[in-house]
Amino acid sequence: MTEPVVPEASTPDSAPARTAEAPQRLDPSRSVCLLIGVDAYNGSANDGLEKLNSVKHNLARLREVFLDQDIGGFPEGRVITVRNPAHASEITDAVEEAGTRAEDTLIVYYAGHGLLGTDQRLYLTLPKSRLGRPAGWVDTRHLRGAIEKSSARRVVLILDCCFSGQWIRQGDKGESYSAPNSADLALSTLRQLDAGTYALTSTAHNRLSHAPDPERCSAFTGALADVLSEGDHDGGEVLTLGAVFRLLRNRMRAMSLSEPQDPRAQDENGLSGLGFVRNAAKRPLPEPAPPPEVAPAPPPGRIRRKLLTALSVGLAVGLAIGLTAPPAWDRLRPPAREEARGTCSEHAALLDHSDGLDKKEVENEKVSELSGLAFAPDDHDTVYAISDGKWGRIFPVDIGTPEALSPRARTAMTLRTADDLELNQELDGEALAIEKDGKTALVASETGPAIRRFELDSGRQRGPDLPIPKSFRVWPDGGAQEGRTIESLALTPSGKYLYVALESPLAQDGDDRGKGRLRIQRYTGTPGGAYAPDRQYAYYTDAGMSLAELVAVDDDRLLALERQYVAGLGSSIRVKDVSLDPAAKDVTERESLDNMVAADVSARAKPLFNLAECPAGSPGEVAVKGTQPNPLLDNVEGMALGGTLSDGRYRGWRSLLMVADDNDSDQQITRLYSLAVRL
Repeated sequence: MTEPVVPEASTPDSAPARTAEAPQRLDPSRSVCLLIGVDAYNGSANDGLEKLNSVKHNLARLREVFLDQDIGGFPEGRVITVRNPAHASEITDAVEEAGTRAEDTLIVYYAGHGLLGTDQRLYLTLPKSRLGRPAGWVDTRHLRGAIEKSSARRVVLILDCCFSGQWIRQGDKGESYSAPNSADLALSTLRQLDAGTYALTSTAHNRLSHAPDPERCSAFTGALADVLSEGDHDGGEVLTLGAVFRLLRNRMRAMSLSEPQDPRAQDENGLSGLGFVRNAAKRPLPEPAPPPEVAPAPPPGRIRRKLLTALSVGLAVGLAIGLTAPPAWDRLRPPAREEARGTCSEHAALLDHSDGLDKKEVENEKVSELSGLAFAPDDHDTVYAISDGKWGRIFPVDIGTPEALSPRARTAMTLRTADDLELNQELDGEALAIEKDGKTALVASETGPAIRRFELDSGRQRGPDLPIPKSFRVWPDGGAQEGRTIESLALTPSGKYLYVALESPLAQDGDDRGKGRLRIQRYTGTPGGAYAPDRQYAYYTDAGMSLAELVAVDDDRLLALERQYVAGLGSSIRVKDVSLDPAAKDVTERESLDNMVAADVSARAKPLFNLAECPAGSPGEVAVKGTQPNPLLDNVEGMALGGTLSDGRYRGWRSLLMVADDNDSDQQITRLYSLAVRL
């Protein structure tokens, strides 16, 4: 947390959708709220941390809210405040003790400075913590271990500190703490805990939290306390965690901070629907006060004197206010509307998005189920989009410009056999690449699986199918899973190499603690000519993710699109920068990638951006259907790398176009995304 600082750019996230059903509320009489705050830092030394006077206001304000019987409803003894603990053990001991008392819900709140270690983990701080001296920091693995020992049905963790979103990222990586000689017990406890946890953080993993006024609460906690104290006039009798997050995020977006600050939330098991507090906007109205007694009227002379005195005072006060207050039109002007544009990561920015193709028709044919994109060489005004519906279709789409998308689909081309017969359900087109001459396209079909070449003017297949490695075929012929075969292909700009990958691991390869072990097959050939398999590379997805698309930057560099969907939580969409340099070994002859040493064998990949961390603009700026952590998210399946941007803030960066597949469903959106990426 800073008080105040010069910040970086923000990467907003979106709030979960409001729960429609009457939610169950936590039981305050069987719960414990633990408020931990550190404000008394020693800022006099060169490596000391600045004092955070706002933290003491945070603790007092939240305690008041949770004890308010019309809001939190907690009994006096079940809201515990720990201010300026001297040692890390004081924090973990307090958490463990509170966890033993909490039968229903354990709420743990921390406010103070947050630091990132050289291992990129989040550390909390104590009054004597110093910069560059991790020995005095609080390892959040120990805090996680203390929380995991709780006997409560559910845990709500609230962190108000810089880089607090890293807690969520660490959890995504499966980091946990196990006490010595109790690994099995800790794992069992962790599984129970994961059945009901909700983490709310003040900012993203790589952003600062702010406390601009030392005489008031910090920006995040002040907004949280205001949301809980004021409630939601459009809500029900209680506020769910999801509703609190939505209101909190909207309130923080309207703040005038030195940089925008967006909170983050992680719901591991549908706890966004849990009733957290009573809705203060629905609290009973106070009994009306009895009418005042009417005093006898004063003599007329006294009335005139009082009126003159009041008029004089009123004029003086009014003049003073008029000289110091902003003009009325400034006070009444609504806050500026923010667009869904801006920084997603150090290497990516959202330029624009468009739902202009959603539920549209061309020549009485739906533009839907778009699962792959490709630009023709040297033409970045028109993109080709393949539909994975029951009919093999490729739509040419005029996109406008990367900074201002205005997509317009033209009449689709029907894919046919060499004998001019429609392929229909024989082709489930998932990806395509336009060859160097711009006259033919290579198309990957999940059915088969198969890779075929088609003429762009007639739609007819030209030549035989490309050879498919035996292991890429569906069981019992190979190890691929039915419906999860070839999902992506990428043709290098030179046309020398074609890269092909499956959506999910082969049966013999499996996963490594949730991370999919995939094979990327490289083909060598010539544009318009034959391509033959020559090497396989091992590639690891993030835990729970599948590989949806590849695009080629050059002969040995790819961008990989990973996706995941979890019912009730929404989608995850991430793009990585993949290097296939000589250090990445050929794994063609390996029967299985099980027990493979990733650092020695697999392709190197580093995150490029996470779509959930792109700014979604003001509330309602981006349409959303269903629950998503950011309204920008949906079922993104296709990606194409465009040209180099020639002007503007991102001059010299490459444009990147992505598309979300609506699966021909009213509950999903066909959406185009335009980004600038620095490669």
